[in-house]
This record gives sequence, C-alpha cells and structure tokens, in this order.
Amino acid sequence: MSSESISRSINVVHPVTLSHGKNAEVWDTDGKRYIDFVGGIGVLNLGHCHPRIVEAIREQATRLTHYAFNAAAHQPYIDLMERLSAFIPVDYPVSGMLTNSGAEAAENALKIVRGATGRSAVIAFDGAFHGRTLTTLNLNGKVAPYKQKVGVLPGPVYHLPYPSQDNGVTCAEALKAMDRLFSVEIDFADVACFIFEPVQGEAGFLAMDPAFAQALRRFCNDKGIVLIADEIQSGFGRTGQRFGFSRLGIEPDLILLGKSIAGGVPLGAVVGRKELLDVLPKGGLGGTYSGNPIACAAALATLDEMTDAQLHRWGAQQEEAIVSRYQSWRASQLSPFLGRLTGVGAMRGIELTHPDGTPAAAQLTQLLTLAREAGLLLMPSGKSRHIIRLLAPLTTEAAVLEEGLNILEVCLAKLD
Repeated sequence: MSSESISRSINVVHPVTLSHGKNAEVWDTDGKRYIDFVGGIGVLNLGHCHPRIVEAIREQATRLTHYAFNAAAHQPYIDLMERLSAFIPVDYPVSGMLTNSGAEAAENALKIVRGATGRSAVIAFDGAFHGRTLTTLNLNGKVAPYKQKVGVLPGPVYHLPYPSQDNGVTCAEALKAMDRLFSVEIDFADVACFIFEPVQGEAGFLAMDPAFAQALRRFCNDKGIVLIADEIQSGFGRTGQRFGFSRLGIEPDLILLGKSIAGGVPLGAVVGRKELLDVLPKGGLGGTYSGNPIACAAALATLDEMTDAQLHRWGAQQEEAIVSRYQSWRASQLSPFLGRLTGVGAMRGIELTHPDGTPAAAQLTQLLTLAREAGLLLMPSGKSRHIIRLLAPLTTEAAVLEEGLNILEVCLAKLD
C-alpha cells in the first residue's frame, strides 16, 4: 500500500488494502482472505457487515442522512440516548450527549468536569490511551509516538502507576504513589477528575485491580473529585459484561463510549450523572455531526443484539477458547518467547518476552508478518510493542476462531 496523497505520519500496521469483510473474515484487493483478530482496533465486536446493522443503516439512509441535533432534534438521537441510559449499569439517573468519536467524548468530559468542579487538573495513569487530539494526548501514559514534536500540551495532567496483576503493580504501590502525588505535586482541592480504563487497551490489555478502583472511588467521594471511566475499547461486551467497570465493583461518575457502540459507524458518547451533564450553559455541548441519524440507527441495531445473555455467551466462549489454547501452549513450551496472558473476558493480550523477561518486540514484529502471510491479522500493543492484542469479533464463528488460533500457534512456534 502506497500513496503520496496520504500523510506519512499515519502508521499502517499491515501493508495490505482491504476490499470487503464478513463477520471475522476480510479480503484484500488481490482476493486474499484473512481472519481478522484486529476488528478495527475494537470497533467490530459484532463483526464486519452485521446484517442487522447493515439493514438499519440502509433503512435510515432512505429517511434522513443527516441533521445537526443542535439545530433541530431528530428521533434516532432521542431513541438512542433513551436506550443508552437504560443500558448503562448504574443506579443513578443517566444523561448524556453523543459525539463523533471516543477522543471527542474525552474532550467533552473534561469540559464538563471543569464546569462542575471549577478545577482543571486531571490525573491519568501510566500506559493509558485516551485519544489523539491535543488535550487527550496529555492524558496518554506514554510519550512515543503520540506526544513527540507537538510542544506543550494542555493541562495540568499528572500520571500514576496503573495497578494490575497483568503488570505486577500492586494496589499498595499505586496508593503509595497517589499519596506521594498529593504530598509533593498537587493539592487534591485542585483536581477535577481521575480518568482510567477498566482494562487498558494500548498498554496490552491490563485489567485494573478492583481493590484499587474501590479505594479510588472512596477517595473521589471524600474529596469531591469526578471519576471518569474510559470504556471506549473495553465496553459493549468485550469483557463479557456490558462494561468493564462492573467487574471492579464501582460506579463511575462519567463514562466515555465509542468504538463498538455503532457497529463500525463513527460514534461516541459521554454519559453519566445528570447533574454533571447539565452543568454547562445551553450550547456548551454539541457538534455538527454528533449523533448523526445513520450512526444512531446503527447503534440502536447494535444494542438490539447486545443482550446480557448474548454478551455473556460470546465472551465466555471466546475467553475459554483463548485461555485453553494459551495454557496448552505454555504446557508444551511452544515458544521460548511466550509470556503472560493478560486481560479479562474476550479482551486478551499475549505477551512476548525473552527468557530474561525483557520485551521481545522484534519477535512480535516477526509474528505480525508470519501471521499475515498465513492469513491472520494481528495488532501489537504494550509500551514496547511486545503484546499481541486479540480483538476478534465477539460473534466470530467457533471454527473461524479455531482456525485463527491454529495459525497463531504455528507462527509462535516459528519465532526466533
């Protein structure tokens, strides 16, 4: 793939050009078939071209392709917000707004918390990824490549270690770092919010320690700080539940949505406590394309499919297939580079490390090429790009998932 009309600052992991797809399979312009374990980087929990979503898009396109909700309301936006409010598993009344993307949802959430608290400081976590806009860059928990050559970023933003069994950072260590932050760096009275991912995506599918999440919830309650959960990648069934925060035993104040919310059509949302969503003056929230009718129709069809029973079944089946295969690879010592299995549910990462425990980034690069040549698309992640990010559609047929894992097994065995 090459085109001088496309910015060279855009990195494309796989040098292929795709033509079409169906559920967990895609074909390139040369007609070669691939099993897709990338899923649009978490966008396609219901797979490519889900029939119900395609039909909803087609039907809506014959009625109203666009109207700016700030100018005049349209029914798909109203219907979707009502459905989302019921879909969010919290005990308080939910309100919200639609956006074009997850990053835009994060930007609007920061406006909301500033308006609600009168404070501006934000605390995020090492390894975090919240977007590529100028403000969200500063929330991200690593410099390269996102923060390079762009100068001073909006803030203030502070970072804490992310506590997870998947990275070895304990709850006690993270709490100690938080105590130091408020002793040395900033007064808690200046902090507007904490923002966290229940399962970090870019970092390699690291699941937050529930004990820390509960301690953080208590701290935010005590100090009047807003707690924001970024569910852009972990939401809509990827963890086997509607959202990843449920496994932590807490309720966030604001929740960021995106990626799989609309089956591949650009859409995001900020939802949460009504008193927060209503704090800005009229006109303070909105956008020309935000909540486009076609995107809303696709999201409504997506929610129709995402019943709790379906999500649990899909998540359990994919989790069982991945975990059992990984355990057999470990038992058979398939590869000296096979490290930990990270994540929860169907949101799983496979770490590649050298025998001394250091990241095996070169071997992951080799694996991407071997797998692609064999007909499997994979996505790297982790600070050192040494963790395979498995994001096959939740609806992947058992035989196709097995075929993909077979290819992955063969390629892992070839690493040198």
